[in-house]
Amino acid sequence: MKVSKKIATATIQLRRQLGARVATSEDARFAASFDGSKLSFLPAAVVFPKKEADIGVVLALANKHGVPVTVRGGGTSLTGSGSPLRGGWVVDVSKWDKVTIDAEAGMATVQPGAKVAAIHAAAEAAGWFYPPDPASKQYSTIGGNIACNAGGMHGGRYGVTRDFVLALRGFLPTGEAVKWGAPTKKFSAGFNLRDLWIGSEGMLGVITEATLKLIPLPAARWTLLASFADEIDAFRAVKVLFGLRVQPAICEFLDRYSVQCAEAKTGKTVFEGQAGKPVMLIELAGTPSEVADQKAVVVAWAQANTAAFREARDRAEADELWSVRRKCSGAMFALGDAKLNEDIVVPLRSYEKFAVFLDKLRKKSRLPIPTFGHLGDGNLHVNIMYHRENHAEYLRAEKAVEELMKGVVALGGAISGEHGIGLAKSPFLRMQHSAAEIKAMKAVKDALDPKGILNPGKMFEVFKVWEHPRLKIELPWDHK
Repeated sequence: MKVSKKIATATIQLRRQLGARVATSEDARFAASFDGSKLSFLPAAVVFPKKEADIGVVLALANKHGVPVTVRGGGTSLTGSGSPLRGGWVVDVSKWDKVTIDAEAGMATVQPGAKVAAIHAAAEAAGWFYPPDPASKQYSTIGGNIACNAGGMHGGRYGVTRDFVLALRGFLPTGEAVKWGAPTKKFSAGFNLRDLWIGSEGMLGVITEATLKLIPLPAARWTLLASFADEIDAFRAVKVLFGLRVQPAICEFLDRYSVQCAEAKTGKTVFEGQAGKPVMLIELAGTPSEVADQKAVVVAWAQANTAAFREARDRAEADELWSVRRKCSGAMFALGDAKLNEDIVVPLRSYEKFAVFLDKLRKKSRLPIPTFGHLGDGNLHVNIMYHRENHAEYLRAEKAVEELMKGVVALGGAISGEHGIGLAKSPFLRMQHSAAEIKAMKAVKDALDPKGILNPGKMFEVFKVWEHPRLKIELPWDHK
C-alpha cells in the first residue's frame, strides 16, 4: 500500500515525539499488516508504546492529520478485524502483558497484551478461576478477547468475556483518557460505556487496562465422553440433558467428520468401538457434593440417550479425552489446504433443524464441512474446507458461506458468537441487523470517533474477502 504524503508527514512528526518507539522498517510493517485472517495491508508505521501517554500522543496526532489507527495484540483474529485495512499506523500492545491478582477481592488487573492462558495460570495459582477460554488462549490477548467478546468452552455455564469485565481504562479515539466502570462488584454511575467497548472490535477506543472478575476455582471435576448414532441424535440428547437442569461446565460436540479427521491424524479411535461417530464431551465442575449430585443425573441421562459412554477415571484420562477436541481443528486440513471457520450461534430450539440444514449444505456445495463447538451456548464452528488453488471449489466455498449465514439467521441464530464481524463477515451484517439498528451503531461510532480514524473500514462497509488474496503462510495457531 502506497503511503500518502499526508501520512508520511504525520509519521515524521510521530517519530520526533516518540523516537525509536515508531518502527518503519519493511519487516516491522509487514509483521503488523495481517492477523489470523491472513489479509495483509501494509501500515506506514508500527508504534510500540512504552507508557499510556504514548497512546494519547498517537491518537492526538492521528486526529489532527486524519491517519487511520489500528490496535494490535496477538493477531489471532480470524475475521480481519486486526488487519490495518486503510494502512496508517498500527499500535502494538502485545508486550503490555502484566497480570496482577487481588486474591482477597477475587479480581485480576491486566494489561491488554496479557495472554489469556497467562491470566488463567495466575488466577489458578491464587485459587481463583477466569472461565473464558478461547481455543487460541496460548496466543490470544485479553485486549483482543474484550474487543471481540470472546467465549470458549466454558461459555454455556459461566458466560463470555463481557460477563467478567468490571472496568476498563484507555483512550477515546480523540486521544482523551477515560475510565469505564471501577474495580468494584457493583457500579451504576452514568451510562454503561464499558459494555460499548466490549465487542466493538477496536473501533470505539483503545484499552490500556482491564479489571476482570474471578470466581472460586472449582474443587472437583468429572468428565464423560459419549457417542451417538448421528448428529440429530446428539442434538436431541443434549436438549434432554439441559431439560434436566444440568449445567455442565463444558459441553463440547464433534460431528462425525471432525471425529474422522482426528482419528485419521492421530491413528487412534476417539471412542473405542464407536469409530467415526459423533461424540460429546461433558465436564461437571463445582464442589464435590455438587459434582456428585449432577454426576448421577448425567450418568442416568447417558444410559438412556447415548449410543455409548465412558467416564474419565482421573484427570490424566480426562486430559487425554480433551486432547482430541484440541486436535480436531488442525486435522481438518487433510480435507483441503484452506478453511473458512465460521463461529455461528444456533438457538437450542433449532439444533435438530440446523443438523438437517448443514447436511443439505454439504451436498449442495459438494465440500467437506466438519463442525464442532460449544453445545452449552449453541456456538458451533462450521469449517468449510476447500483447496485454495481450485477455482471451482473456491467459488462453491464462497457461496456456501453466504447460504450458511442466511440459514443460521432464518433459524433465529447469530452470524458470529465470538470472532466478530471485522472484514470477513461484513457482507452478512445486514442479514442480522435492520437498517435502523446499523444506523444506531454508526451513530455511536461517529459520536466517539468523529474523525473516523480508529480501525476504519471494518464491520459497516462491505468487504469482499474473495477479491483479496490471502498470505500463504502458516501461523502458530493454525493447526492447534
